Amino acid sequence: MPTQKIGRLLAASSELQALSVKARRLMELQQVYIAAAPGTLAQGSRVKNYRAGTLFLWAGNTAVAAKLRQLAPSLLLKIQKQEPQITGIRVEVQVSEAPRSRDKSREKRSLPVEIIEDFEKLAERVRDPALKSALTRLVRRHSRSG
Repeated sequence: MPTQKIGRLLAASSELQALSVKARRLMELQQVYIAAAPGTLAQGSRVKNYRAGTLFLWAGNTAVAAKLRQLAPSLLLKIQKQEPQITGIRVEVQVSEAPRSRDKSREKRSLPVEIIEDFEKLAERVRDPALKSALTRLVRRHSRSG
């Protein structure tokens, strides 16, 4: 079976064995963290590492990180009930997905020539000076880009 082969491989090397132990420990701490943290915060974050009594958490965004930092004292007390050797919590932001590009929304879109001509005719008929000026600028701006 594949899991037996992986188990033998991990046991064969002391480095891989140490890595396996560390991974197992982090999975255990993740479960403790999930049980202690509020549901939405637990979903937006995860255990990154454990070192020298400090539990390192990765938050998926700054809002989750801010809330976790705010709740850290009470969260630490809950975690210490199962893991008394944990004496501190450190929260870091690790964005898991790339932010959506806003360049598409700011992309200058050209208007069809007929529409520009319609705005130009409208600007000639309008009596309100502010509206006339705005329409004229719109026509000028889109005439240059086309």
